[in-house]
Amino acid sequence: QVQLVESGGGLVQAGGSLRLSCSASGNIVSINDMGWYRQAPGKQRELVAVITFGGSTNYADSVKGRFTISRDNVKNMVYLQMNRLKLEDTAVYYCNADIISAAVTGTFDLIYWGQGTQVTVSS
Repeated sequence: QVQLVESGGGLVQAGGSLRLSCSASGNIVSINDMGWYRQAPGKQRELVAVITFGGSTNYADSVKGRFTISRDNVKNMVYLQMNRLKLEDTAVYYCNADIISAAVTGTFDLIYWGQGTQVTVSS
C-alpha cells in the first residue's frame, strides 16, 4: 500500500522560514507529478506548487519568489522550502503525488494525499 507522510510543519514568525518534507512509501514503480496544496479555515484547498519527474515547476502566484519545491527521485521525497512567510500562509499543507504502483493484478496510476501538516505564521 502506498502512503505519503508530511513533516516539518510548525509555528513560525512572519518573515521566517520553514521546510516541509513528504515521503512516499509502498510498492512504488514510479512517481510522476508531485505537489503541495494548502487549506486555510473557511477556504478551499489550493495548489501551492507542483513539480514533474524531470524537475519542471509551477507555483501559485501568491508564493512565487518565496517558496521552492524540489524532489529526490531516489528517496521518493518532495520538499517545500518556504521563505519570507506571511500570516496569509497559515494553513494545513498537504503533499500530493501521482504514483504508479505495482500489485499482483497489475500496475495502477493513482493520486495520493498525505495526512497534512499544520503551518502557523504568527505576527
